[in-house]
Amino acid sequence: MLRQALLQMSKSHRVRSIVSGAPLTRSVVTRFIAGSSTDDGVRASSDIVHSGRLVTLDNLGEDTLDVHQARATRDEYLRLLTGLDDAGLAEGGRAEVSVKLSALGQALPSGGDRIALDHAREVCQAAEKVGTTVTLDMEDHTTTDDTLNALRELRRDFPSVGAVLQAYLRRTESDCRDLATAGSRVRLCKGAYDEPASVAYTERSEVDRSYVRCARVLMAGQGYPMLATHDPRMVDIGGALARRYGREQGSYEFQMLFGIRPDEQVRLAASGERMRVYVPYGDDWYGYFMRRLAERPANTMFFLRAIATKG
Repeated sequence: MLRQALLQMSKSHRVRSIVSGAPLTRSVVTRFIAGSSTDDGVRASSDIVHSGRLVTLDNLGEDTLDVHQARATRDEYLRLLTGLDDAGLAEGGRAEVSVKLSALGQALPSGGDRIALDHAREVCQAAEKVGTTVTLDMEDHTTTDDTLNALRELRRDFPSVGAVLQAYLRRTESDCRDLATAGSRVRLCKGAYDEPASVAYTERSEVDRSYVRCARVLMAGQGYPMLATHDPRMVDIGGALARRYGREQGSYEFQMLFGIRPDEQVRLAASGERMRVYVPYGDDWYGYFMRRLAERPANTMFFLRAIATKG
């Protein structure tokens, strides 16, 4: 019930105003958000890369309904990629970028899909130029087909564009089979949106079983699986599946979020695993932050304890 409440709060403009305006919130948010500027994102990426981990950067923002804002988001990604290149972090995909199509204009009332695709193509061109890659973030289930359509379009010119699939959706095992092909990069996560039972598993045990089934499909396939999970059981299962299907370290990777289980991230990287950190930055952090709280009770308790302590 707490998870559902937090996910509902993530959509509330009133709660957004209260939480965003609270003087204590920002100091807590910095655990999960790398900062507000391009320089903040590049600086955090540099620290992570020099620790032996990899990075994917997300300029926070979603559900853009203003074409000027969509263009501004595109321009920010172009600046970010230039900054990563200047810092020597982009080559070889050590630091890549994650992009939400809704932030690039997908939800615009007129021509949104085409506008977002054109903006994404420009970001992909800039990424290719500096030697790195782009992953298309997945959002709520109503955008899944449009996002996968955009993925197919982009991969015609940029085959390395990554996809994200969410294990809590009932359709995802089938999508994994479609995408487990040579050269295909697929990030598998559990999912963090408030979805109806008609399209998504709602019990934690059901989601876990789906995650394992999907991971098995990806590991058995010809693509490059990216297992995004903080769950120690799923990390262990991912490693076991890699061994079962004869995968060497480097033919897949683990991913975790900035600020969550950093010691485990470093341990995995030190063991020879490719470990990529999802690094969000920017001022539009509210929706992302609330979904992180909803994902794990420990995150919520951390937030409440910090507020209580500072109070």
